[in-house]
Amino acid sequence: MPVKDDLRQRFAELSPALQQVAKYVLDHPNDVVTSSMRTIGQRSQSTPATLVRFAQHLGYAGWPQLKEAVAGDMGLGPSDAYGERARQLVGRAKSPDLVSEMFEAQRRNLDATERHNATSLHKAAALLEKAGSVHAAGFRACFPVAFSFVYVYRLFRNDVHLIDGQGGSLEMQQRALTKGDALVVVSFAPYSREALQVAEAAKAAGCRIVAITDSAASPLSLLADETILFAIHSPSFFPSVTSGFAVTEALVELLASRAGKTVVKRIDAAEAQLFQTGAYL
Repeated sequence: MPVKDDLRQRFAELSPALQQVAKYVLDHPNDVVTSSMRTIGQRSQSTPATLVRFAQHLGYAGWPQLKEAVAGDMGLGPSDAYGERARQLVGRAKSPDLVSEMFEAQRRNLDATERHNATSLHKAAALLEKAGSVHAAGFRACFPVAFSFVYVYRLFRNDVHLIDGQGGSLEMQQRALTKGDALVVVSFAPYSREALQVAEAAKAAGCRIVAITDSAASPLSLLADETILFAIHSPSFFPSVTSGFAVTEALVELLASRAGKTVVKRIDAAEAQLFQTGAYL
C-alpha cells in the first residue's frame, strides 16, 4: 500500500506528535525525499527521535527506509548504477550492434518525448514570453542543455540569463530571481542538488517555473508551473540528454514563432554582430 494511503487510514490512531509528522509527510512528500531528517524535523517541528518513532510505528526500520518508500511511491526508485551498466557494456565490446542500438534508442526517446509534450511546450512558451526575465539552470550533464537554450534564446531576447554557479556564485545568482520572472530548470534522476536549490529559490521569490525533467513525479516537476518531459533511455552506461536538447530547441522555435515580426530584425541584428565582431568567420 502506498505510504500516503497507509497514513490516511491510520491517521486517527496516531498520537498528536505523530499526527504532526504524518501531516507534514502527506503535505510535503517532495521535501521528505530530498531533504535531510534534520531539516524535516525542523520544518515539521518534531525531534529526530519522533521521526524515527513515526517511521517505526508504520512498520519501517527507521526514517531512511520510510524516505525510500515515499520515493518509490513517487516513481523515484534507485536506477541502475553507472558502474554496473558499464560492466555490462564492456562485456559486449565485440558486438556489432552497439552503435545501431544507440541510434535506435535515441529515435525511441525522441518519439516518446514528442508524444508527452503535445501541449506542454505551448504552455511553457506562453509562460516564458510573459515573464519579466527568464533564467535557466542545468548542472553537470544538463548544463549544456540549459546553456544551449540561453544561447539561442538570447539571439532575439536580451533578458535571458544562465544560472551556472560558476566560481561558487550560485547564491549570488539566485538573488537575481524576482517575482514576475521565470526559471527553466533541467535535471533528471538522480537529480542535481543545485537544480533543486535553484528551483526552490525561484519558488520562494515568486517566479514561475518550467521544469524540463524525466518524470512528472520528479522534485522539479512538483515545484513547477509547467513540466516538459524528456526520455533519457540509453544502452550506454549514462542516461541520454539528446531529447533534452530536442525539447529546448522546440521551445525556442515556438518562442520565436510567437514573438511577431520584430523577432526577424533582432535575429538579423544578432547574427550580423557575430560576423562583425569576428565571432563567426
